[in-house]
Amino acid sequence: MSHGNDVFMMDDDARPLLLVTNDDGYGAPGLEAMVAALEAWATVLVIAPSHEKSACSHQLTLGRPLQRKKLGPHRYWVDGTPADCVYLGLLGGERVSPRIPDLVVSGLNAGLNLGLDTYYSGTVAGAREAAMRGVPGMAVSAEPGADGKRAAHLSSRLAWHFLQIFDRAEPVVLNVNIPARGSWELRHTRLGRRVYGEGIEFRRSPRGREYFWIGGAGVMKDECTPGTDTRALHEGAIGVTNLPLTPFDSRGDDIIDRMIRAWQAEQRSER
Repeated sequence: MSHGNDVFMMDDDARPLLLVTNDDGYGAPGLEAMVAALEAWATVLVIAPSHEKSACSHQLTLGRPLQRKKLGPHRYWVDGTPADCVYLGLLGGERVSPRIPDLVVSGLNAGLNLGLDTYYSGTVAGAREAAMRGVPGMAVSAEPGADGKRAAHLSSRLAWHFLQIFDRAEPVVLNVNIPARGSWELRHTRLGRRVYGEGIEFRRSPRGREYFWIGGAGVMKDECTPGTDTRALHEGAIGVTNLPLTPFDSRGDDIIDRMIRAWQAEQRSER
């Protein structure tokens, strides 16, 4: 696969095939921006949840049948989770996709997925489900207030570089977080830690039944240890983190370093 504008001239069979999902639901602005950016150089298959599934983690729906609805060429929603959507896209055969996608992109998420957020995130789970099936996955999240179109364009270029470098024998999950403002310097990061306000609020319905809300006041502080995704956020940089499927698997780290070098070279050539 060649670099540069050559790919823009390819027909659908020659262009890379990307599967795009999210956890904000079909029709979310971040999803639409991401698809528009990726379609400049790839054929895009969209399979997204019919409704918002934020914080659903890596849930597969096994206790009931799932439904899908075709909304246009290469466009579906599924009444399930991001992991369900990716499972369908990779294992559904020609009834869903003409071939196995080359890359799964999950996002652009409305809100960051830093540190331990990655364990709760449906966005990250979509990318992880791909890697578990042997296809590289990239989750992309943006801080509220970020320029969605610009963030999607940047993510599209990262996806391009990811495909140039990736070895299909090495399933990798990358987690990308884009701040609302700053230099948008690209950094190789590891997971940091966000401290949330926690608690349970008990209430009663008009009929006397008790119910409760979980969660607290949101992010209280970030622990900004050097090299972490939380530190990158606070310094206005984009964090790219390897999320290995098994402990001590560092294969994704080399890919990130090579992506950053390619990205930097591309930026210099455009000046």
